Amino acid sequence: MDPAQLHDVNSGDKLPEVPLGTSTAAAYANAALHNLSVSHHDESHELRAPNDANEDERHRHVSVGHFDPDGVDQLKRTMSRMSAGQRSTGQRSEKRGAAAASLLPTHASHRSDESSEHTLSGDGPFDFEKTLQQTVRRLDESDIKRRELGVVFDGLRVVGLGASVSYQPTLGSTLNPFNVLETIKKLRHPPVKDILSGFEGCVKPGEMLLVLGRPGAGCSTLLKTLANQRQDYHQVLGDVWYDDFTPQEIAKHYRGDIQYSPEDDVHFATMTVRQTLDFAAKTRTPHTRLNETREQHCDKMIDVLTTIFGLRHVKDTLVGDASIRGVSGGEKKRVSISEVLAARSLLTSWDNSTRGLDASTALEFVRALRLATDIARVSTIVSIYQAGEQLYQLFDKVCVIYEGKMAYFGPASRARQYFIDMGARRPPRTADEFAAYFKNSALGRVNREDMRQYREQSSGMQEKKQMYRMSHRAEHAKTTQKKSPYIISIPMQARALMLRRWQIIQGAKATQVIQALSFVLQAIIVGTIFLRLDNNTATFFSKGGVLFFALLFAALSTMAEIPALFIQRPIVQRHSRAAMYHPFVESLALTLVDIPITILTLVLFTIILYFLVGLQEDAGKFFIFLLFVFAMTITMKGWFRALAALFASAAPAQAVAGVSVLILTLYTGYTIPQPSMIGALRWITYINPLKYGFEALVVNEFQGLNAACAQIVPSGAGYESVSIANQVCTTVGSVPGQAEVSGMNYVELSYGYSFSHLWRNFGVICAFGIGFIGILLALSEFNLSVAGDSSVTLFKRGAKVNLDQPKGDVDEEKTGDAIGSDGASTRRERGGRVGGSTEGYGGRARGQEHFLVRESDLTALMGESGAGKTTLLNVLSERTSGGVVTGDRLMNGQALPSDFRSQTGYVQQMDTHLPTATVREALLFSAKLRQPASVPIAEKEAWVDKCLKMCGLEEHADAVVGSLGVEHRKRTTIGVELVAKPSLIFLDEPTSGLDSQSAWAIVCFLRSLADAGQSIVCTIHQPSAELFEVFDRLLLLRKGGQTVYFGDLGHKSTTLINYFETHGGRHCTDDENPAEYILDAIGAGATATTDVDWHDAWGKSQEAQTINSELEQIHAEASQRPPVQASMTRAFPTRWGYQLCTLLYRDAQNRWRDPSYMMAKLGVNIASGLLIGFTFFKAKDSIQGTQNKLFAIFMSTILSVPLSNQLQVPFLDSRKIYEIRESHSSMYSWTAFLTSQILVEIPWNILGSTLYFLCWYWTVGFPSDRGGFTYLMLGIVFPLYYTTIGQAVAAMTPNAEIAALVFSFLFSFVLSFDGVLQPFRELGWWQWMYRLSPFTYLIEALLGQAIGHSNITCSSTELVTINPPSGSTCGSYMGPFIQSAGGYLTNEDATSACEYCAYRTTDAFLGESFNIYYSNHWRDFGICIAYIAFNIACIFAFSWLFRFRSGSMIGWIKKRIARTN
Repeated sequence: MDPAQLHDVNSGDKLPEVPLGTSTAAAYANAALHNLSVSHHDESHELRAPNDANEDERHRHVSVGHFDPDGVDQLKRTMSRMSAGQRSTGQRSEKRGAAAASLLPTHASHRSDESSEHTLSGDGPFDFEKTLQQTVRRLDESDIKRRELGVVFDGLRVVGLGASVSYQPTLGSTLNPFNVLETIKKLRHPPVKDILSGFEGCVKPGEMLLVLGRPGAGCSTLLKTLANQRQDYHQVLGDVWYDDFTPQEIAKHYRGDIQYSPEDDVHFATMTVRQTLDFAAKTRTPHTRLNETREQHCDKMIDVLTTIFGLRHVKDTLVGDASIRGVSGGEKKRVSISEVLAARSLLTSWDNSTRGLDASTALEFVRALRLATDIARVSTIVSIYQAGEQLYQLFDKVCVIYEGKMAYFGPASRARQYFIDMGARRPPRTADEFAAYFKNSALGRVNREDMRQYREQSSGMQEKKQMYRMSHRAEHAKTTQKKSPYIISIPMQARALMLRRWQIIQGAKATQVIQALSFVLQAIIVGTIFLRLDNNTATFFSKGGVLFFALLFAALSTMAEIPALFIQRPIVQRHSRAAMYHPFVESLALTLVDIPITILTLVLFTIILYFLVGLQEDAGKFFIFLLFVFAMTITMKGWFRALAALFASAAPAQAVAGVSVLILTLYTGYTIPQPSMIGALRWITYINPLKYGFEALVVNEFQGLNAACAQIVPSGAGYESVSIANQVCTTVGSVPGQAEVSGMNYVELSYGYSFSHLWRNFGVICAFGIGFIGILLALSEFNLSVAGDSSVTLFKRGAKVNLDQPKGDVDEEKTGDAIGSDGASTRRERGGRVGGSTEGYGGRARGQEHFLVRESDLTALMGESGAGKTTLLNVLSERTSGGVVTGDRLMNGQALPSDFRSQTGYVQQMDTHLPTATVREALLFSAKLRQPASVPIAEKEAWVDKCLKMCGLEEHADAVVGSLGVEHRKRTTIGVELVAKPSLIFLDEPTSGLDSQSAWAIVCFLRSLADAGQSIVCTIHQPSAELFEVFDRLLLLRKGGQTVYFGDLGHKSTTLINYFETHGGRHCTDDENPAEYILDAIGAGATATTDVDWHDAWGKSQEAQTINSELEQIHAEASQRPPVQASMTRAFPTRWGYQLCTLLYRDAQNRWRDPSYMMAKLGVNIASGLLIGFTFFKAKDSIQGTQNKLFAIFMSTILSVPLSNQLQVPFLDSRKIYEIRESHSSMYSWTAFLTSQILVEIPWNILGSTLYFLCWYWTVGFPSDRGGFTYLMLGIVFPLYYTTIGQAVAAMTPNAEIAALVFSFLFSFVLSFDGVLQPFRELGWWQWMYRLSPFTYLIEALLGQAIGHSNITCSSTELVTINPPSGSTCGSYMGPFIQSAGGYLTNEDATSACEYCAYRTTDAFLGESFNIYYSNHWRDFGICIAYIAFNIACIFAFSWLFRFRSGSMIGWIKKRIARTN
């Protein structure tokens, strides 16, 4: 009931006592309680059977104090005090009334009648009824319009892109030129399919609609469509009306009134619950309020929401995520509900929000939705895959979807009887028949009549529509456009978003500290490499390197935040669609908040670097240095963020960002000066912002700098008395007769830079920055797309698939027959019973627990979230790696054999498989490695075929596992364990995420296995009464891992129910689900409690004594038999060589079927080879040309960063599969796994480097006769090196992000000391790192052999002009010097203007400047091979130390010492 309609209640109605001050939040809270006693009188009730209407009302409504009774009482007292306080100021103007004042959306306007004209007496007890009536009167007198919104849809059809099934792409199919035409055809005429068709119905304010259907049936599509989220679909046809508004009007003007809540609870993990709700409330706070500020409104909102939903105790707790500890899963669900309510939507779609929750927590969640619907009179639509009885009864209507067709839409109370009646007649078979049957049924006609009546009420009423518009406009801030869907202005949005960004940063202080420390550490390292450079010409090149590094590191550091931008995009998208804020304002706020943080970080960075290096100690020059580094950093942040905003996923954004980094670096002007660039590519420098920054830093440093010449020609013995007029400095820019060189002369001649460009460049950088930020803002506003997983089922190429016919459901009776025909063969001959007596596992269990798994038993393991079900399964199956396990685990009363793990199957909750393998390949791989080597391969293949049939996977045998739906993935997981012929199977939540039909199919399948002799233990969530009945026995745990029941269920669970009723539990009604009853009885759930200590009651019960007696009898019988013998004598069923060959085949197949990875690998090599090759195109034999060749090789080594980052991802993905599933089954050795991972990458990386070499070598202009050794080093040794070092780093890191960071840091460390950025002679203390860096030897081998033993021909700008003393020729004057120092003259017989070149050979240039010698290339080859061998050893060592080793290192050492003794 709407609080605004309370004046219409008859005088006999009783008003409940719910706290209320001036906030309408409490008024809505009151509505929930009022609805308990006052039934609705809307049209939907005409659809219910008269006899059960009142019963439905009692089931559907939830008390406002359900989650936090104490909090509601406290809130009542608070509101009472506020009400009393406001009575004293009652004469104030009420013009700022309360349209949606506090908690929830406003509703249709009504005028108060005379019965509400009450006043409060200042004396006596607080009169809540009078307070409520006066508040209603004051709200009405404020003339605030209230509104509500429902939805009617007729002939709804949703069309999506793509076929239902397709073939898996491979590298071969991607490169096949014949597929290009097919791709073009699909782009022009994309294949489409109907996702939904023929839907009709309505959802009214205050109603809850339950949407049921299998995964892929179209539930999410219906919810998104009704929430007006149409962007993800090709076409939406049919009529959809939101009262009298079209979807276009809603999207343009009122989209904040409709929300879609996705299945996952995605929030900013580093914000607290209070901050999350405060932000939502702040962005949707109406302008018209009841005598309260915006801050007071938000505070009241948070108080009411956190009280009603039991979140007061976690207000200041981080929301958290998978990696950041925060609130629990159930609490996070309630945070999501509260956030939506804080945004005050009128119609909300909730998509499968109970997935993974136990029955008690799921019921609490839906109760919260019922509460929210009653409080707000909103329209609520919920999809749930497995809805229990109690949960189902909370809904008004239900919609059943079957393969995109509407099989039922109507009252929830009549759906069951509808399907029973349909089954009594000739039941339909196909989805179209189900839809047609319902449309022609009586309930179908009632549904259309209900639509017609509601449509007549809501359409054509211009006055009501105008009132809705006025209500919405009244909420807008003064400076907000009245037609805008956003109700607060852009400056207000910016303030809120900047505060949120600061809160996010505060919650992740460690990240900011690490980033600042990385800047400080890099500044210290580079500063000490170039420590206190001397003021002479020998340091000119080094100073350029320092300036280049300062600019590059600060500017490119922001590239690391690209993944984080994609993580937050779903949140921004959801908030934007809820009309909280413009997405571009969020990007603007990110930029603005980042400015002071960037300044602080760069101040530290620049101070350390600037003064360690010893750049010009002039205040003006330092601050110009800081200004340009800061401006360049902000500009490049804008560039990389704009790139992220352009794409839908992180992978292509990072790829383009990586290529852009290469281009920006090459064309900055440091690695190759602008005058030396080829004309065809020189234009890139003009659109490269780094070029302008580098020029500004260089001219800023070299302006006014006069450096002593480091090498005067001629000098030395015999030239002591020569006048400076007859000497010259060899540095570019020197002037004959002067011993000093002007820094600006050097810069102008070497780089073509001018000091007059300094501030012009600053303006250009600012223009780039503004442009990039402008592009970022535009893209952020209009591109909120998020890459999603495709629903297309992929099949192996060459497989025979009927692409036109959807895959039908498996006939469960046939499946059962298939199992029963040869059931005994599904298990090993050993069979038997597994029992246990544990005193603790993982720190969860308390006391002495006993349990027993009999042969052919199907045992259910249940308990609330956090009870330790998965931990118990891990302990029983010997798959636990942490904690202390005590007690006995026995098989047939005897100690477990050594090969117990390999002889048992464990179906984990997560379906972890290699995504590119087919179902048959996944099962065959498991059979090959888990069945003994003595079993012939033909027999294993035959058994795989049988398991495919048993699991109902015959039609999907050639389907790719990664593209399967939830049910078939779960069947595949079970099949992978069955092919090992285990004696006992453990399953962890095999029905989680499945719809009711799929869950029933899986459990029936397990029942068939048990009937065939298999022993099965499985945990289960949210079982229906029918599904629960399938099990033989139950082990029930409560929080802390304590047993509260273990024994038979009995017929219709009578044994179980009798136990709880006789030990203090309440009575279980006939229509109640026993699974939900027992969880409720033991106090499971977030807020449930119980007065009975069920663990203690179980320990004292006769049932527990019976179990103990049975275990003792088993022990006694076992003592008379010989111990159970292990069937395997080795650690693994197969030999190491066979494991390696099997793994190699699978891994090679995986690479071939991952064309995006392979094309990225090959594409980076080809693109980089062409780019670097043409940048240094046909490098000449001059000094600059030789240096260009040096940088062509140096830049080639940088490719190891993106290529290593690429190969780390599949390595870590494969390791995840091994660690999660395959290692626990003793399938193969970890050494075989690592060997396979190394070997499978090498051929592809050699191929990539070969393509790079072909694109690069001759383009740069290296001599052909030197190509053999260069290819050996660059085409074979280099890929071997970066493959092994990349995997060695990945071996010690937990994920790809950390691996990339660690590798980048190590790479920058070794690259800094290879003698290129800072010549060997200038490294000083760091020379030991030069000898330790592997790139030292790689670059020396490449460069020394490629261009060594060659002559240098100086260009005209490199020739030094010297005037000899009068009477001397150039040859006679310079001869002694050339003999000692090297070089040559171009005009030996001249008597003036001698033209001297400092180097005659490349050996002299490389040896003097870079310590590179031609004669060392074979030595360097051997050293590189040694580094590769070291890397391989590190892969194995790091993997064992950081990932595969169990226990501590000290414990391992003690064991080894004990064995030797």
